[in-house]
Amino acid sequence: MPHILLIDDDNELTALLQEVLSYEGFTVSEAHDGETGLSLIDDSIDLILLDVMMPNLNGTETLKKLREQWETPVLMLTAKGEEVDRVIGLELGADDYLPKPFSDRELLARIRAILRRTQGHTEQPKAQSFLEYDDIKINIGKQEAYCQNELLELTTTEFALLTLFIENPGSTLSKEALSMDVLGKHLSAFDRAIDMHVSNLRKKLPARQDDKPRIKTLRGRGYMFLLEN
Repeated sequence: MPHILLIDDDNELTALLQEVLSYEGFTVSEAHDGETGLSLIDDSIDLILLDVMMPNLNGTETLKKLREQWETPVLMLTAKGEEVDRVIGLELGADDYLPKPFSDRELLARIRAILRRTQGHTEQPKAQSFLEYDDIKINIGKQEAYCQNELLELTTTEFALLTLFIENPGSTLSKEALSMDVLGKHLSAFDRAIDMHVSNLRKKLPARQDDKPRIKTLRGRGYMFLLEN
């Protein structure tokens, strides 16, 4: 069963989430500050629920330290209306965010969406386990992506996004479609998650030989992974 690490200084909330997640079959570990949370991360952790507002080492600082060593999926728990925290979290490599207060149903939906894309690849048949386009090669089973024979250090969300682009080169992919396929949620008004993930992916992809952009923004329509020459 998936192992979730909950890092939040709200004892009442963590007790409630421990009960809800355990009832749904998840293994749950708890930490009430960033330092302790970092010390508990290992290969057994499948997903981290990380609160932004914590004393001493806050959520964004914890995420920054975490990403120096781990690519474990992270769902940020943010205060309602704190868009700056959400944007910073996405820039630092968070997979998604969920504003407080949230319902149990919404939390479970976000968790399962992330786990589907990070764990579901192991069930892919061998014929579908490799993708290649131009100078990019993707090993779906190992969740590894290479560009110009160099391993790309991608988060799970960036990997899912790149895989979707490689599967649809030259096609317009709307933000709504990307949000549903990659994040497992409908695109809401002012939601910048997909934009931030695309921006982060662009920064990690080496330049093309012809200096053309790999991912083109289509204003009001979405994004396109440009065809090779």
